[in-house]
Amino acid sequence: MPHVHAPGATPRRPRRVVVTGGAGFLGSHLCTALVGHRVEVVALDDFSTGTPANVAHLLDDPCFRLVRCDVTDFVHVPGPVDLVLHFASPASPADYLRIPVQTLKVGSLGTWHALGLAKDKGARFVLASTSEVYGDPQVHPQPEHYWGHVNPIGPRGVYDEGKRFGEALATAYREHEGVDTGIVRIFNTYGPRMRPHDGRAIPTFIRQALRGEPLTVAGDGSQTRSVCFVDDLVAGILAFAATTHPGPVNLGNPDEMTVRRIAEDVVRATGSSSVIETVELPVDDPRMRRPDTTLAERLLGWRPRVTWREGLARTVEWCRQDLAASADGEGASLAAAGHG
Repeated sequence: MPHVHAPGATPRRPRRVVVTGGAGFLGSHLCTALVGHRVEVVALDDFSTGTPANVAHLLDDPCFRLVRCDVTDFVHVPGPVDLVLHFASPASPADYLRIPVQTLKVGSLGTWHALGLAKDKGARFVLASTSEVYGDPQVHPQPEHYWGHVNPIGPRGVYDEGKRFGEALATAYREHEGVDTGIVRIFNTYGPRMRPHDGRAIPTFIRQALRGEPLTVAGDGSQTRSVCFVDDLVAGILAFAATTHPGPVNLGNPDEMTVRRIAEDVVRATGSSSVIETVELPVDDPRMRRPDTTLAERLLGWRPRVTWREGLARTVEWCRQDLAASADGEGASLAAAGHG
């Protein structure tokens, strides 16, 4: 476990951890980090947005077990559990607009079941909440005490309100059921294993640039985002999990960039000749997004270390290899079918 914590604090090292959504983007990186520290991990995933390929490198490790499980149905894990990291949820607009009811169910029923597991095992529970609870914020940057500006009946409401409900449920379990719960609010994160077609800006821009297609920037691109490399985020999550703090705690990179600048940097990083085109701005798209990370710095001694330039280069390289592997796989399939 990363030794990132407040001076004088004694971080707790879990022996056995359950990661819901363990085959997803963030979940798989958490599993990799935990197994790397020789912590036993049980990853639960229904593979609706995650994939076993994300944890294929862990499947032969005795510290790792992957279980197909829909947390909205029931969660049962035999044996002791010290920590439950609840990361099961669609996180891309493309996903939660496609499966809105399932998104609400995992934010409510899934969180309830995961909390029940933590209560039964006497485990620490960490909820992966989101900067989306702030909606289209009217306070900038966003501190944890800000209540947000969310449209509950807008297209993004299924994700935003599911997470807000999850926060309320985790708090109720802490105050009334005696469960050691904590909440992290995760801001925009990027890195290897993001799906090229998941609909989020960075993987979309990289995929378009690598294929020589126009980069589609929503609106005029002046809206801002603060993006954090996945390795930094994982370190912050595990440092927070090792405390007994209830949160919520913002985790993200406080360096703010316009979406247009992100697109321009992707073009440069890929060496692409792609041009930038504008498309219609999605409904309720936040105009600005930047975390106030004062609490994370004070509580955990945590701050992002990976620069945007370095993180982007590593992400582009992974996407380049992933797209090449996908193309090779498609070619092999066509040849096997007699179309090569």
